[in-house]
Amino acid sequence: MAVWKCSICEYLYDEMSGDQSTNIPPGTPFSSIPDTWRCPICHADKTAFKRVLENNPSTAILPTVSEAIIKNLVHFGIIEYFGVPGTSSLGIIDAIRKNDNARFTLFRHEENAAMAASAYNKLTGKIAACVTIAGPGATNLTTGLYDAKEDRASVLSINGQVEMQYAGPGGFQEIDQDAFFRPVTVFNNTIYDKKMTIKILTMAVQHAVVRNGVAQISVPNDIQKQEIDPEYATVHGVIPNRMIRPDNETLQKAITLIHSSTSPVILTGWGAHSYPSQVETFADRIDAPILSTFRAKGIIPDEHPLYAGILGTVGSPGARTMVEQADLLITLGVGFSKMTRVPEHTRIIQVDYDPIRLGRGKDTLPVYGDVGEVLREILQGIPSSSHSSARNRVKQVKKPWEEIRKTEADDRSTPIRPPYIMEILSKIIPSDAIISVDVGENGWWFGRNFRMKGQKFVMSGYLATMGFGFPGAIAGKIAYPEKRVFCITGDGGFAMAMGDFVTAVKYDLPMVVIILNNHELGMIQVEQQIEKYPNYATALHNPDFVLYAKSCGGEGIRVEKPEELESAVIWATSQDCPVIVDVITDPRRFV
Repeated sequence: MAVWKCSICEYLYDEMSGDQSTNIPPGTPFSSIPDTWRCPICHADKTAFKRVLENNPSTAILPTVSEAIIKNLVHFGIIEYFGVPGTSSLGIIDAIRKNDNARFTLFRHEENAAMAASAYNKLTGKIAACVTIAGPGATNLTTGLYDAKEDRASVLSINGQVEMQYAGPGGFQEIDQDAFFRPVTVFNNTIYDKKMTIKILTMAVQHAVVRNGVAQISVPNDIQKQEIDPEYATVHGVIPNRMIRPDNETLQKAITLIHSSTSPVILTGWGAHSYPSQVETFADRIDAPILSTFRAKGIIPDEHPLYAGILGTVGSPGARTMVEQADLLITLGVGFSKMTRVPEHTRIIQVDYDPIRLGRGKDTLPVYGDVGEVLREILQGIPSSSHSSARNRVKQVKKPWEEIRKTEADDRSTPIRPPYIMEILSKIIPSDAIISVDVGENGWWFGRNFRMKGQKFVMSGYLATMGFGFPGAIAGKIAYPEKRVFCITGDGGFAMAMGDFVTAVKYDLPMVVIILNNHELGMIQVEQQIEKYPNYATALHNPDFVLYAKSCGGEGIRVEKPEELESAVIWATSQDCPVIVDVITDPRRFV
């Protein structure tokens, strides 16, 4: 049996399998097809076809490079694939289809797929892969991949590439992807030789995990389809353990500093997000208040007696005073963002798994290690504090701040005020929910006024990219299908990602999308005010988000009065589909 190729569109007719679309049964020789038959793709006649190879049914079938890639990724626990298929990734897409343990989620825009992959890792610690085509598909990924880079999220990007014989100037949908992805990746390569497939793949996964970043692999279209011998297709390498423990001398120095301190303060960052119980035990042992960065909001519930709130631009003045007056600041996995404004003149014990980040401030003890491992070691060697003032110090900070936020939330004005919205959401969103928050005024009010009680929360931290909230919610529902998922976003941010609302509908991902609709780029309006510019170019002309939700197959409800909000959100949580709650709110921060 033979295979014949159309010289116009390169469609392959395989005599073994025939052609179902034109009712040619399997086993039909090309010469036996009627002369009236036409290519099912471009409608060329039989004369356009050339015989290209023999197809011997007795020959053992070997896996393709694509199949070997997906099989090995599944072995490493990578089962979720987000993206858009296309010409130069068809082999990869088909390999995902064939693997029972792999799942592909079709997004409408690659940027959303990449942001969902970033959010998936932030929420679960597991890797999801982006899959798309060469050229425009690859370039569309970059905003989401840059979010992963900046927030140290592990993501794998598998991109098609044009066939190697066409590489060079003038290639269709071709860019130099190795050069393009170099600034965003911790590992970046193209598979030019199929024998190197699994070695390159394993290195990519290892780099993504160990270096907490983006690994990119480009696979030329022709190589994707090539068969690969078993000796080059088997698992190569393992993922090392990253539970780093500091040396005993450094640990002892840290214990001595803590024990001699009279007013220590703990600042938790994202690096502590997996260790809330250890942080609580540590704080109780050394009698220290706990503050958090914005990204670490929720690691310790708001009502915890040792939690004093967020340090930074969404935090309270009392939290700032508390950290300024501390005689020792213990930072646990903190990135030292300018939005947090960590006082680096203070004596600091800085714990971080990344040695490059260590050594901030002029009087700092760098402790290289995983936060959980460091706390475990310190707790074994440090006695209980001789003082017990932390709870009272926390009360002095929280009480006036709670009174301020309560007064703000009591404002029942129309349009609805954001503090009131956050008060209602704090009341309704269950403690085991997943919350994905967008960038903008919605995120500012969430950080400042929403009270966490155990929910998982994800955001775009250092890149702070608008449009992250909704794909983050999709990732949350894929990762935790049994949990309630909420997206808190603005009209500006949601409009950037709204094309994938149909993705949530298609894959039956019930969630509640709360849109703070102020018809403005509200954060930009505030920034113009801060820098003494007149307000300009921030007004938004929005579609009807409720009608849009319904036209996609979801549900929606508009809320214009404060007394309507609570019942609307409760109704939305009862729906078995994606729901938009379009809340008409005020763009002014304080009125």
